Order: sequence, then C-alpha cells, then structure tokens
Amino acid sequence: MIVEVLSLPLLMAVAVWFVSALDTVLGARAASRPVRLGAAAMAPVRESARLLVGQRRVTLAADGLLRWAGTVSLILGAVLAAAVVPLGQRPVADLSVGVVWFNAMEVVAWAAVWLVGWGPNGALSLVGGYRFVAQGLSYELPHMFAIITAALAAGSLRLTDIVDAQAGLWFVVLMPAAFAAYVLSAAAMSFWGPFDAPVARDVAGGAASELSGVERLLFEGGRRLLLVAAAAMAVPLFLGGGHGPWLPAWTWVVLKTVAVLALLVWLRHRSPTIRMDRWTEISWVVLLPLTIVQALVVALVVLARGGV
Repeated sequence: MIVEVLSLPLLMAVAVWFVSALDTVLGARAASRPVRLGAAAMAPVRESARLLVGQRRVTLAADGLLRWAGTVSLILGAVLAAAVVPLGQRPVADLSVGVVWFNAMEVVAWAAVWLVGWGPNGALSLVGGYRFVAQGLSYELPHMFAIITAALAAGSLRLTDIVDAQAGLWFVVLMPAAFAAYVLSAAAMSFWGPFDAPVARDVAGGAASELSGVERLLFEGGRRLLLVAAAAMAVPLFLGGGHGPWLPAWTWVVLKTVAVLALLVWLRHRSPTIRMDRWTEISWVVLLPLTIVQALVVALVVLARGGV
C-alpha cells in the first residue's frame, strides 16, 4: 500500500509529461512544422521553466485566496480521483463506492475552475469559469450513465469488482456507446481538445486568462492531471483493467492508459472547438438518449443472466 501511495503522484507526473510532449509533436505536425523527438521531450520542461520565472499578473481587487484555492483544488481533485483507479491488482483506495467517489471529484473540479475564474475579479476570466460550469451540466448526465452502465454490468460500484467482471470479455465490446460517451465526457471534464471553450483564446478569454507565472503552471498541470485521471479511469471501466496476456497487470494498465491519452491528444488536433450551444444540443439530444438505451440493454442482459 505504501508503495502504491508513493507511486501514484510519480506515475501521474510522468503521464502529464507524456501528454505535453505528445501534444507538442502532434501540434507541430498539424502545422506542418518539423519537430525532433528530443525537442518535444524537453518542451514541457522549457515551458515550466518559462512560467516559473514569469512575472505575476495582478488585477484590481482580486481575491487571491479564492484563486489559489481553485488552482490547488484542481490538482487535489485530480489526484484524489485517480486514487480509486487500480494501478495493477488494486488501487490506492479500494473503496466500495469507487465509481461514486470518482464522480464526486469531478464536482471538485467544477468548483475549482469556477473559483479560478471568479478570484481575479475579471469579466473575461469569470466568463470562462461559467463556461466550464455550463459544459459540466451538459456532459455530466451522459457521463454518469456511461460509468453506471459499467457498474451495472459488474453488479458493484467497486473498481476492482468491475475489473474482475471483465476477465472474459472487456466491457468496451459489450457497451461501445457507453465507452464513446465516456471518452467524449473525459475530454469535456478536463476541458480538452474540442471542449476547451472554458480556456479558449477568443474575445471572451478563459478561466485562466488572468493567471500567470506559477499560478498558470499549476493550473495547466492540474488540467492535465485531470485528463490523465479521466483517461486512466476508462481502463478499469471498459478496457479490462490489468487483464491481458503475458505482461504483468500494471503494465497493461499503463499501456491502455497511454492508448486512451494518445487518442485524446490526437482528438485535440483533429477537431475544432465546439460551440457551447452546439455541445449542449449534442449532449442532451444524442449522447443522453444513447447512454440511456445502452444502460437499458445492459440491464436486460444482466437480468437475463440472472444477475441483480
């Protein structure tokens, strides 16, 4: 248990570096610019150093406590969400309500981004904070139905039980619609790729538009930690956790998480930012009915097999 507790932050830090490096590579290729792998690997280090020595931006009548509370809460919420994800055979915290715990940490992220937008006392940052709340209200119901469908198929809210239920067949085969909805909601949860409107570079700015220096570094790190946690959660829910031939369980968890992260980073460079009203329509009109139907189909299968 001690080893798992100590390894969780290290693994998440490595995953954040991987996301940033891969984002640099795909961004350069999308812009038809040459990029060397060594330079891409060092890009996160250079960007971190630049932000560390950057001048701090100060706004009139800003609430520094709220701004820092939001930034720290974003990081803390992402780490606590990842605590229930099995790193191999078991997670750091093998909670009987692991699925509920993960969903609750998303609410922490909602509050964190909103506080980051509210704290600087700026109109543009506040718009970004409210954009994320609106985005959360759009993706949350399809997201909940997607993860509850996996829990329903396993008959448990414990992540290790859900992984054990996939010993013969991964849930992504049985419930592809739920998996697709989860991947989209994972990107929306971390305001990533086509769902980056809360931090978009348009006239309304974003929640982090008034952040600079160390605060901006921590915020961007928390955003990527949230992406890592969401991607890692897809592994025990739909991709069989540590199940796989020949390799140890933890190796399969890492490989599957890297594959989901690569998909999300690729999605960022292949999709434009979705307008908030368009995303709300897609979420409520398409994803929500789709995930409800998927949950009903899985429920009928469970009943037919004599499950509870």
